[in-house]
Amino acid sequence: MLGRKRSYMPPDTPPDPTSSGTVRAATVFRLTVCFIVLVIVTFVTVEGWRAWRDYRQAFVMANDSVTNLARATAQHAEDAIRQVDVLTDALGERVEGDGLASINVPRIHALMVQQARIMPQLHGLFIYGPDGQWIVTDKAITPDQANNADRDYFIYHRTHTDRNVRIGEVVNSRSTGEPIIPVSRRLNNPDGSFAGVLLGTLRVSYFVDYYGDFKIDDKGALVLALRDGRILVRRPFSPAVTTQTLADSVIFKRYLPTSNEGVAEVKAVVDGTYRLYGYRALSSYPLVVEAGLSRESFVGPWRRDLIKTGLYLLLLVGFLTGFGFIVLGQLRQRIEMENELRQAHRTVQEMALTDSLTGLGNRRKLDMVLALEIRRAKRQGYPLALIMLDVDYFKRFNDKYGHSAGDDCLRRVADTLRKTLKRPADLAVRYGGEEFTVLLPDTTEVGAGLIAQEIVEAIRALAIEHSEHPLGIVTISGGIASCAPATGDVTPDELIKAADGFLYSAKNNGRNRWESVDTSSRVGVSRQGAQPQ
Repeated sequence: MLGRKRSYMPPDTPPDPTSSGTVRAATVFRLTVCFIVLVIVTFVTVEGWRAWRDYRQAFVMANDSVTNLARATAQHAEDAIRQVDVLTDALGERVEGDGLASINVPRIHALMVQQARIMPQLHGLFIYGPDGQWIVTDKAITPDQANNADRDYFIYHRTHTDRNVRIGEVVNSRSTGEPIIPVSRRLNNPDGSFAGVLLGTLRVSYFVDYYGDFKIDDKGALVLALRDGRILVRRPFSPAVTTQTLADSVIFKRYLPTSNEGVAEVKAVVDGTYRLYGYRALSSYPLVVEAGLSRESFVGPWRRDLIKTGLYLLLLVGFLTGFGFIVLGQLRQRIEMENELRQAHRTVQEMALTDSLTGLGNRRKLDMVLALEIRRAKRQGYPLALIMLDVDYFKRFNDKYGHSAGDDCLRRVADTLRKTLKRPADLAVRYGGEEFTVLLPDTTEVGAGLIAQEIVEAIRALAIEHSEHPLGIVTISGGIASCAPATGDVTPDELIKAADGFLYSAKNNGRNRWESVDTSSRVGVSRQGAQPQ
């Protein structure tokens, strides 16, 4: 449409006195939610980190414990066997020097008794001839027909020429019946032929008692085994355990081939318990020690502490959540109340700015919006137009048809104005009585004239009967005032006064028409023939 641009930005509106409070309440609501969530997340994060730290610390402490246990038991085993190794080496050298045929049995027996007395791990000392017969021992009584030729260690030494000490699997002593660990070495004749076996036996109970002094959990384990996996001693001990082997265990199959010492968490092959094991292979002898703490022994206290802390944390989270629900509930109620107040304020404001008869804005709304639009037009540099309208001969209409019919006539005029104005920015108000005003932002005088002409024709097209009008129907007259605020100062009163002046000019010049400063734009009934007043 000529002189009327389509672009539109909503005019400035006065601040809603309740909106800022609602925004603040909503902001506090969101901040409260964020704060509660942040506190909960912080507590959970801190406790989670602490729980992980405690777990790692428990694991490190258990790692250190099994490492130290393995080192201590390995050293103990090595010392115990080394003493027997040294003793049998010295004793064997003396026996070989004297020759088994000329051995002084009483003197060697006394020496053996003395050594057995001062070495608590020693069960006994024995010398066997090449046929397995007992030649001399530290025991007071030698069993009748005593012969150890069938023992594994005897068979080994008879068939092998190496002179190193040999540690055998656990057997039951033929002199006392208790389980022992044989530590043996070969005896040779001067020509190097097999002369017999020198045997020192270690008490299994010696190691069991030593392992029993360690403060480990009930499911912990200490193991002394041969390098091939055969168990010599184990805590907890039972005679049957010495018949078992660790050859298929993870430590023997995976770890020992690559490292002589270390720590591994594995499942025990003997009882199926998961333990953290420290293992160590002896450097001088083919023995391996394992010291294991059950996983429950160090994870259990951590788990119990975690559960206790978790319960405290749940209570705290529950308290914070409950407190948060109370606060949020109060904030929600406040926001709802403020929304209701805002809605009520808007309703009151709309009522204060709306004409109750026609539903259009009233003069107060025009005063408010017009001032804002003038400032906006000045900032953005666009024109502004105002149309003042007045129903022709309306007093006569009221006197003829009554006030009820007059009110209905005004409502139909107002509805026509609403339908004529197409842009959201355009504003139609009831200025007072039968007067109406149309505010047209971003519209030139030419564009306002086209709107005024459309309004005049639309009111005439309603064909509302008016016998007191020269045309016999209701018509309307208008005056247009326009301005360009960017080029000079203009006030709302000045614009209204100018439009009102042109309205009276249209009234005086025949009604059913509109007029503006451009008299050549006077259209209306003049194109159809002027009617007398």
